[in-house]
Amino acid sequence: MDSRSNRRHSLFYQRSPFFGVLIAVEVDGESVVGVAHFPALDETVAAGAGHGCTWNGELCHVSSVNSLSKAVVCTTDIERILARPEGVGWRRLQQRAAFSRTWGDCYGHALVATGRIEAQVDPIKAPWDAGPFLTILTEAGGCFTTLQGEPTIHGGSGISSNGTLHEDILRELAS
Repeated sequence: MDSRSNRRHSLFYQRSPFFGVLIAVEVDGESVVGVAHFPALDETVAAGAGHGCTWNGELCHVSSVNSLSKAVVCTTDIERILARPEGVGWRRLQQRAAFSRTWGDCYGHALVATGRIEAQVDPIKAPWDAGPFLTILTEAGGCFTTLQGEPTIHGGSGISSNGTLHEDILRELAS
């Protein structure tokens, strides 16, 4: 279950509806199934490799926004990203985006997959928190990589995007 890492500031323990139950299946190192369920919101985003992505049973896709100036970009924790080497790049990304804000952990990645925002950037992400999103984002037409651009859930960070903006986001964060 994501969004419960720090009991004092946990979305789950504060009774926020944005916590999620995450399920992922890997076969021979390949992500093949991803499910993110948000019980308090009655939302489920699910995908199987080669079978598309659904949001509450209906096919869903990432947004078609093709310019950072029209994009909504999010992160889980502004202070955490600003304290990292990518912090300067995050500030530039914020300035180029139409809007930026925070969304709690897994829900931000689900928002990308369902086309409601264009990117979610998490500088620190454990494999069990990233698990479903490589399959979900790929099947929704987007991208999930580490901050270094590697398509893996095992890299310690995570960026979900609509795919169209992914290289621009990586470039801003790296510079």
